[in-house]
Amino acid sequence: MIHSFIITGFLGVGKSSMLTNTIKNHFTDKKVAIIVNEFGEIGVDQNILKNVHSDVIEISEGCICCEMSQEFEGGVIEITNKYKPDILFVETSGAAEPFPVFLSLQNLGISVEGVICVVDAKNYDSYMHNPTAKYQVGGSNIIVLNKTDLVTEEELNQAQIDIITYKERHDIKNTMTGKKVFNNYFLHHAEQGVLPKDVFEGVYQIDEIIGLVTDGQEHDHHHDAIDRKVGKFNKKIDFNDLDLLLKALPKNIYRVKGMVKVEDVPTPLIVNYAFGNVSFEELSDYTGESALVFIGEDTHRDLELLSSKFDYLTIIQETHEHEDHDHEHHHHDHSHTHEHQHD
Repeated sequence: MIHSFIITGFLGVGKSSMLTNTIKNHFTDKKVAIIVNEFGEIGVDQNILKNVHSDVIEISEGCICCEMSQEFEGGVIEITNKYKPDILFVETSGAAEPFPVFLSLQNLGISVEGVICVVDAKNYDSYMHNPTAKYQVGGSNIIVLNKTDLVTEEELNQAQIDIITYKERHDIKNTMTGKKVFNNYFLHHAEQGVLPKDVFEGVYQIDEIIGLVTDGQEHDHHHDAIDRKVGKFNKKIDFNDLDLLLKALPKNIYRVKGMVKVEDVPTPLIVNYAFGNVSFEELSDYTGESALVFIGEDTHRDLELLSSKFDYLTIIQETHEHEDHDHEHHHHDHSHTHEHQHD
């Protein structure tokens, strides 16, 4: 199972350093591959990336768009076949919108765990009039206000209000249904391109998910913002039951992973849900029980409601409950975002 992240944002906002820091800080235990789409700017320093056990393919001479999709998809196929990465990062050009990349990765059967838009908290005003910049924000589900160490608290609060306004105004929608492509999004702060681990919580490989489901195997949880709970099925279900459950998830549950056997599909399925988008893969050799791992913030009450609404779901354990409040500032980011999402 290949997970992917798209990193987008305007010229000079700090995408490359954020990508490098992310890999060094959070993915040293995974095999990572990177595709850089360069357009009129210096790409990621390949020497730095080689040092963090990554491989780079650079696609130049134009942004990833309809005409480029075949070349881009060919590059993705090449790097996944050659290196078989656990995680794939695509850094888009500062002059490109991320949505075509999202569609291409989905088309190749690669799960997009997040579209991260990096915003310069100090200088966003100088470029946010640009249509591409607006749609980079609108086409993302993880927005990062970078360079927060360069602004005052008042300036940061104003930047947050402004970027949420841009997000709501330019949020991408399905032209056929009128519904949002991403059901929810999160806003994070970063200094010097360093993102918290919370952003990447839940990017598990199959054996890690099985470990969580079978014996409550614990991972590193030094932060308090994330809940991770396991749900199992107390009777046989069909695909529609699973589909209805996933469509009913509240916004604060932003990732769901698991293995589920449904009656009307011959092969067990890997469920990979992120920010309202779900993909399924076959898992032919899995003989264990069906279970889902729910990942989000303050999920206890929501999961109780979910299990009462869908009587075939039982929440069987809580592998992590936060008790302290060292991340109050972080919570403010999310609550502020959710307040606007429900408008």
